[in-house]
Amino acid sequence: MTRSARIHGRHVRATVAVASALFLAAAPWSAPGAESAVRADPAPPAAPDGGSADGGTAGGGTVSLMQGWLWPVRSFRLERQFVAPPHEYGPGHRGIDLGVQGEDPVRAPADGVVAFSGRVAGRGVLTIDHGGGLVSTLEPIESGLAAGTALAAGADVGRLSTGGHAAPGALHLGVRLDGHYLNPLVLLGGVPRAVLLPCC
Repeated sequence: MTRSARIHGRHVRATVAVASALFLAAAPWSAPGAESAVRADPAPPAAPDGGSADGGTAGGGTVSLMQGWLWPVRSFRLERQFVAPPHEYGPGHRGIDLGVQGEDPVRAPADGVVAFSGRVAGRGVLTIDHGGGLVSTLEPIESGLAAGTALAAGADVGRLSTGGHAAPGALHLGVRLDGHYLNPLVLLGGVPRAVLLPCC
């Protein structure tokens, strides 16, 4: 690993640690099942200082803590939130489950390279290495991508499938930093504001 890669990795880890602390302190949480259907629109452009151009706050919409990550589907309901385990092998929910609304394809949440694409315990799994120690996993998914495929943020990576722990119609997104799970909402900027969608 080159010196610049090590420095970049340390910068990403420090940024995520600070963002995690800020997010957990500021983000409002609602009771499970109380979330509204939302449509994930592109994040606002970054301000020159690296913050949100619109100064996003917890009360007024999204909490923009880190730019560049996209929701893996455009229309969804947050079905199940991240629950940190008490220890490495303890119970918890190591990611978030998104109830997919409509037929949108699954997309890459950030630039990266496919690290794994295949079936695990009967369900389709796609793992993307984003560099700097960050790795995301999407499941259940049907994807024809091969390991080593380079991806841009927002690129179509497959379609929602079935299997695994997620409820039918839900997509699980997990994120690890140097092998340790973290709340994906930190990278996604919180829960996007609800937008009314046509019902019928």
